[in-house]
Amino acid sequence: MTAPGWLVVVDLQHVFGDPDSPWTTPRFEEVRPRIRRLVEAFDGCVVFTRFVAPREPVGAWVDYYAEFPFALQPPDAPLYELVEDPGAHRVLDVTTFGKWGPDLAEIVGSGPLTVAGVATDCCVISTVLPAADAGVRVRVVTDACAGSSEDDHDRALRVMSLYAPLVELRTTDEVLAGR
Repeated sequence: MTAPGWLVVVDLQHVFGDPDSPWTTPRFEEVRPRIRRLVEAFDGCVVFTRFVAPREPVGAWVDYYAEFPFALQPPDAPLYELVEDPGAHRVLDVTTFGKWGPDLAEIVGSGPLTVAGVATDCCVISTVLPAADAGVRVRVVTDACAGSSEDDHDRALRVMSLYAPLVELRTTDEVLAGR
C-alpha cells in the first residue's frame, strides 16, 4: 500500500538523537522504527529535512548561537548528519526551525503532508503550522514524533490539535491503515 501525499521526516539527525547532545530528544530511538515503516509506505514520496546552522547568523539567531555555540558548525558536520540513510529520497537543508517554505512547497505541491520527526515542540510544530496556514492538509504522526520532553511533546500536540481540520493527529498504525 502506498500512502497518499508526502511524508516529511523532520530533522532525524545525530544532534537530536545523541544522548550527550544538549539538544537530545527523549524517545528519539523509540520513534525511529515507526518512521522507517512510514518511509516504506510512502513509496518515494518522502522528504527528509535537516536543521543546519547558517554560515553567518543574523538577527535573533546571533543570540541563539551565542547560547548554543556548539551548533555553529558547517552543514557537513557529523552532528548534522541524518541517522537514517535517505536513499534516493530528497533531503532539504534549512537554517530555521520551520521547514515549510518555497523549497519544500516546490517539492510537495499542495500535499497532503504527513509529518514525523523531532522535536515535536520545535521544528515539527514550526513546520506544521505554516504549512496548514498555507492551506495544506497536514497529518502529524503523534507516535513518530519526539519532543524535548514528554510534557513539551504533549503540549505541542495539543496546540497543533487546535488547528483541526487543517491539522490532524494520527498514530503510525492509523496512517498505515489509511485513516
